Amino acid sequence: MRGSTLNIGQAIGLFLRESGLEKTVLETRVTALWPQVMGATVARLTRSVEVADGVLIVRISSAALKAQLFDCRFELVKKINEAVGGEVIHDCRILG
Repeated sequence: MRGSTLNIGQAIGLFLRESGLEKTVLETRVTALWPQVMGATVARLTRSVEVADGVLIVRISSAALKAQLFDCRFELVKKINEAVGGEVIHDCRILG
């Protein structure tokens, strides 16, 4: 992109892509945005959220909520990816 002008957001995005850090930053955003995306009740019943190799791993303290999230895990993947602004998650594991 030599010769063209970039705003700061574009420059940071370019740097992250070229340095291989974009995936790590997006994965971190997934865990940070979990309470916002899922709401206060789900966040309160969530013991942990992590991302490993594109798999969202969520530990839930409620068996009923675990079953409910398991049933809608594909929609959950889509919702999380939309929230972070990239295709970061390709699968979801809901654990008790």
